[in-house]
Amino acid sequence: MAEVITMLALSPTMEEGTIAAWLKAEGESVEEGEIIAEIETDKATMEMESFFEGTVLKVLVKSGDTVPVGAPMAVIGEAGEDPQEALDGLGGGGGGGDAEATENKGDEQAAAPAEDTSTQETKASTAPASSSSDDGKRIKASPLARRIAEDKGIALSSISGTGPGGRIIRADVEDAIEAGESAPAASSAGAGAARAADGEPLLVGEMPDASPTFERMSQMRKTIARRMTQVWQNTPFFYLTMEIDMGKAMAKRKEFNTDLAAAEVDAKISVNDMIVKACALALRDYPRMNTAFAGEELATFDQVHIGVAVALDEGLITPTIRDADKKSLVTISRETRELATKAREKKLKPGEYGGSTFSISNLGMYGIDHFQAVINPPESGILACGAVQKVPVVEDGELTVGTRMKVTLTCDHRAVDGAIGAEFLRRVKKMLENPTLLLI
Repeated sequence: MAEVITMLALSPTMEEGTIAAWLKAEGESVEEGEIIAEIETDKATMEMESFFEGTVLKVLVKSGDTVPVGAPMAVIGEAGEDPQEALDGLGGGGGGGDAEATENKGDEQAAAPAEDTSTQETKASTAPASSSSDDGKRIKASPLARRIAEDKGIALSSISGTGPGGRIIRADVEDAIEAGESAPAASSAGAGAARAADGEPLLVGEMPDASPTFERMSQMRKTIARRMTQVWQNTPFFYLTMEIDMGKAMAKRKEFNTDLAAAEVDAKISVNDMIVKACALALRDYPRMNTAFAGEELATFDQVHIGVAVALDEGLITPTIRDADKKSLVTISRETRELATKAREKKLKPGEYGGSTFSISNLGMYGIDHFQAVINPPESGILACGAVQKVPVVEDGELTVGTRMKVTLTCDHRAVDGAIGAEFLRRVKKMLENPTLLLI
């Protein structure tokens, strides 16, 4: 019997995906668990596997097309079988049966905030992978999902499948592994943030007479546009700006890198690495900044997960340094570079972005001395960092040259008051002006 392949929600916030490339053409055979297409989501380009075995009878959308979650993409069945029969079973293409289940799953995921810090429902288990549930029923899972689960010692019975008919696919197993290894503190923050109304489409006025060239927005750009509109309309925020003396930090950074090179350690500490560490330690000391507004509740997180903004051609993405307060500068440096490289190559896994409790955006390398960043919900704060510059300063009544950096903290006023933000920022300043504290 022919089966319809539908667009899956390959990331927690995905509402639609763009077909980057088909890896199987009409008439080609497909094994269950084999990769059939590359899909551009709102976060990265990801592989999509088939949960059916057979022949590609019909490809319904071409490369470059954008497909909503749950919509049909292709039909797989026995060679010579009529694909239309399977399509007719969808009830006019509106999604019924397995397709409807997939679409509903996508709607639930799309309702969550992009960087949701709530604990995922699926929990990784240390029990051996099993093909049967507790009641003896066989668990539906793709061969690839079974193999990964077995390799990682994950019980399939602990995983909720998002494939057709509840079938467990590779992405489900990977999400379960990530949830078990590094799940953020549980809270109702996600639910509170998810209830925010979608932003209204912006009204475009009369176009200038300038012969514009139009191009389709990427999934990432669409998500950024939608979420930034939501934040701007629904979040009451305020800004706190402070100047930090970076003289000692720059000297200590030079000393660190000289010692690392002499010891033949493959690492190089950047200013941003020191800022990440300083913020992580300050968040541990001031947990009121490590929070999220959740309607009538305030969620305070036990873990400190720092999102570091990375600029891509089509927008921004924030890979996450998890438990940053517990990691050394060298570890933070290595993880940041590895994640930034993956982000630029669109190879980030779902567990490598999202789930941050605080974010940092640094434009200092572009020569920007001061700016204000927009909060990444449901977080309560984001720190915008400018360039480290030589400037005239007055010290002990004398005019001299100092090394300074301006930082601006954006706070969600529903969760954080000015005094809390100021105390947090003062602690970050103390850490950077006394960089030995970053090592303690």
